[in-house]
Amino acid sequence: MLAKIRGLFATLCIIVYLPIIILQIYFTRHKQNGRKARLQCGWFFTLNGFHVERIGEFDTSAQLIILNHQSVSDIMFLEGFHPSNICWVAKKQLGEIPLYGYALTLPEMILIDREDKAGIVFLLKSAKEKLAQNRPIVIFPEGTRGKGEEELLPFKPGAKVLAEKLKLKIQPILIINSRKMYDTAPVASNTNKARIVMLQAFIPDFSNPNWYAELESLMTQTYQAHYAQCNP
Repeated sequence: MLAKIRGLFATLCIIVYLPIIILQIYFTRHKQNGRKARLQCGWFFTLNGFHVERIGEFDTSAQLIILNHQSVSDIMFLEGFHPSNICWVAKKQLGEIPLYGYALTLPEMILIDREDKAGIVFLLKSAKEKLAQNRPIVIFPEGTRGKGEEELLPFKPGAKVLAEKLKLKIQPILIINSRKMYDTAPVASNTNKARIVMLQAFIPDFSNPNWYAELESLMTQTYQAHYAQCNP
C-alpha cells in the first residue's frame, strides 16, 4: 500500500508540475530550447525523497549518449542534471500526446516515425542539425522501456547507424532500479534509491564490424554487476 501511495504522489507531481515547466519552455524556447526550464525536472527527485547514486561523470565532449530505459524518471534525471542542452530521439507518437507532447516538440527534440522507411534518413539529417547546435543526442538503444530486471533488452540498430554515419563520440550510461523507484504500470514506488553509472566516453573503432555488439555486451555486463549490488 505504501508503495502505491508513493507512486501516486510521484505521478501527481508530474501531472501538476510538468505543465508549468512546459509553459516556461514555451516562453524561453529561443534560449537553448528552454534548457533552464527543463533543468527543473531535477526537482522531481527532491520532492519525492528519491536518491540517485552517481558513479562516474557526464562527458560533455560526447556527441551521442546511449542510455538504457526503464522509467520516465530516466528522462527527468538527464534533463535535470546533465550539463548540456541534450536532444532526445523519441517516437513521433509521444509528441502527439495532448499537452504533455509539448515537452518534446517545444524544445525541438527528434521525433521519428518508426513505420516510415525514410525514418533513418530523417534521423541522420536531424541529428546533424542538432550537433551543429552543440546539442548531444540521447537515444535508447533498446527502443522501449525494459522491465527493470536483471537483463537489458536487445539493442536495436538505430544508435549504431547514427554513430557510424556521423562518426560520433559515445558515452554509454546505465540506470539501475529506476523502474523500482517509479513505475507507471502499475503505479508504484518500491524503493527511493536508484543508481546511474556513467561509463567512459569513447570513439568506436568503426573498422571493427563488431564494435556495437561489444558495446552491448559491455553495457549488459556492467548493468548486471551494478544490479546485483543494488539488489542483494
